[in-house]
Amino acid sequence: QVQLVESGGGLVQPGGSLRLSCAASGFIFSPYAMAWYRQAPGKQRELVAAITSGGSTNYVDSVKGRFTFSRDNAKNTVYLQMNSLKPEDTAVYYCNVRLDGYTYWGQGTQVTVSS
Repeated sequence: QVQLVESGGGLVQPGGSLRLSCAASGFIFSPYAMAWYRQAPGKQRELVAAITSGGSTNYVDSVKGRFTFSRDNAKNTVYLQMNSLKPEDTAVYYCNVRLDGYTYWGQGTQVTVSS
């Protein structure tokens, strides 16, 4: 079955960095676009970044220039490098893939930016 397993979250001070990983299994990884979403307390889940099968990326304006989305098809893994973190980046971050009309989610990883 399709599984997405996120890791790499944690507590970091403002201005710090984290790298999130999402390991995918149960499907042929390379042809599919992937995405990262986040959900802060009391807010709706929002799209943070997306990457195509060819590696082209898009970002929400609030993270442009600070976050970098990449993929390693040999490892069936995507990464979200997050630099210059701000308190407003605090959220649970989820990996996402859409296959045959169905959307799959990972369990999420908590990112907390606080001094």
